[in-house]
Amino acid sequence: MDFPINRFKHAILSGQKQIGLWSHLCSPISIEILAHCGYDWLLLDMEHSPNEVPDVLAQLQAMQGGTATPIVRPPWNDMVTFKRLLDIGVQTLLVPYIQTAEEARNAVSYTRYPPQGVRGYAGAPRASNYGRVQGYAHRSAEEICVLLQVETIEGLKNIEEIANVEGVDGVFIGPGDLSAALGHLGNPKHPEVLKVIDEAIARIQACGKAAGILTGDETLAKHYVAQGCLFVAVGADQNVLRDSAQALAARFKD
Repeated sequence: MDFPINRFKHAILSGQKQIGLWSHLCSPISIEILAHCGYDWLLLDMEHSPNEVPDVLAQLQAMQGGTATPIVRPPWNDMVTFKRLLDIGVQTLLVPYIQTAEEARNAVSYTRYPPQGVRGYAGAPRASNYGRVQGYAHRSAEEICVLLQVETIEGLKNIEEIANVEGVDGVFIGPGDLSAALGHLGNPKHPEVLKVIDEAIARIQACGKAAGILTGDETLAKHYVAQGCLFVAVGADQNVLRDSAQALAARFKD
C-alpha cells in the first residue's frame, strides 16, 4: 500500500500558498461539507474547542476525498496527546504556546520515533492503515509536519531560535494571544500588533521557514499573503455559520 503523502507539507516546503479555514464545531458532518469547499487545509482545534481524540478521528474520516488537508491543534505541547493523534493518522500538528527553542525541540521529538525522538511505537495504528503500509515507522517523519505557534513576547524574542530548530516546518503567529501580550486584549488590529506581526513574518521568512496566521478580515488576510505568509486561515466555521445565518434571518425579519 502506498505511503500516505502530506500534501500540505510538500506544498509549503515548495513555497505554494495554502489557504485554510479554522474549525471549532467539532462535527464530522460540518467538516465533511467544508472539506469539499476548495480550501487547502482545515484546522481541527483541540485547544479552544471541545474536541477530544475520538472526535478528531471522526472528522479525519469525514475529510477523506476532499480538497483540504487536516491540521490538528492539540491543547498543549504534550507527548501523550501527540502520540495518540499521530497514531490515528494526523500528519500535521500546530503546537500552541511555544516560547523557546527547547520547547520547539521537545515538540519535534514527540513526533519522531527513537533514536531521533521519543514517540511511542504502535505496531499497526490507523496511521499505517493498520499495518498495511510497509516501512511506516522508518518513514513517518518524512510526511509529518510540525508547525509551532508563537503568541507571547517571550516567543517573539526567541523566534529565530524557534524557527531554526531542526524538524520545524513552519511558525504560526497567534494574533489573539499576541495582542493580549502586547496590552491590546481583543484588538489584534491595533497598529502596534500589526507592526509586530509584519516584523515577525519577515523574521520567520529570513530563517527559511513558512509563516502562517489566522484572520477573519479579508483585507488583512490578503495583506498577510502579500507579505509572504504561506499558510493563512481566512476565517472560522462557527463565524461563517453565525454570520450567514443571522444575515439570512435579518433579510426576512426586516
